[in-house]
Amino acid sequence: MKKKRFKEEQIVAILKEAECGKTVGDICRGYGISEQTYYRWKKTYGGLRVSEVKRLHDLEKENARLKRLMAERDLEIDALKEWISKNG
Repeated sequence: MKKKRFKEEQIVAILKEAECGKTVGDICRGYGISEQTYYRWKKTYGGLRVSEVKRLHDLEKENARLKRLMAERDLEIDALKEWISKNG
């Protein structure tokens, strides 16, 4: 997987430049990104402030942690059911 070149805060700042009147082409050339990348960022981060992006990132991390915990719990439940069926 490719390493991210830009942090979320930097992406929001780049998107704000377009709102201030710079053209998308100029922004993309200046930062060395494709227009496809710009529009993908706009779809994901458009209209968000830096604090909201940080909160979104924190929520995504928390969601991943909870999914991991739930998967572990499901494995434990399956193991207990199997043990009960063998000993029951």
